[in-house]
Amino acid sequence: MEVTKVTVQKEEKTGSRVKGYAVIELDGVLKINGIRLIEGNSRLFAAMPNRKVGDDKYIDYVYPINKELREKIEKAIIEEYEKEN
Repeated sequence: MEVTKVTVQKEEKTGSRVKGYAVIELDGVLKINGIRLIEGNSRLFAAMPNRKVGDDKYIDYVYPINKELREKIEKAIIEEYEKEN
């Protein structure tokens, strides 16, 4: 599976770890909205769309099953985000 399109909308809120929101397409047939780009303690990372289920637990709506696809998605989003700087 390949990432065929990425769009990133930057978020410029002071003090927020969320740096933007991404929309991706996989193989030109599946679109995922609401991926957050977050400034972690050591690096930027992509957080899949999720919802709160309880006081402190979240579950992802969509997520890659294997490490390779997760890395492809994250790399594509970060590259698109950095193009805009």
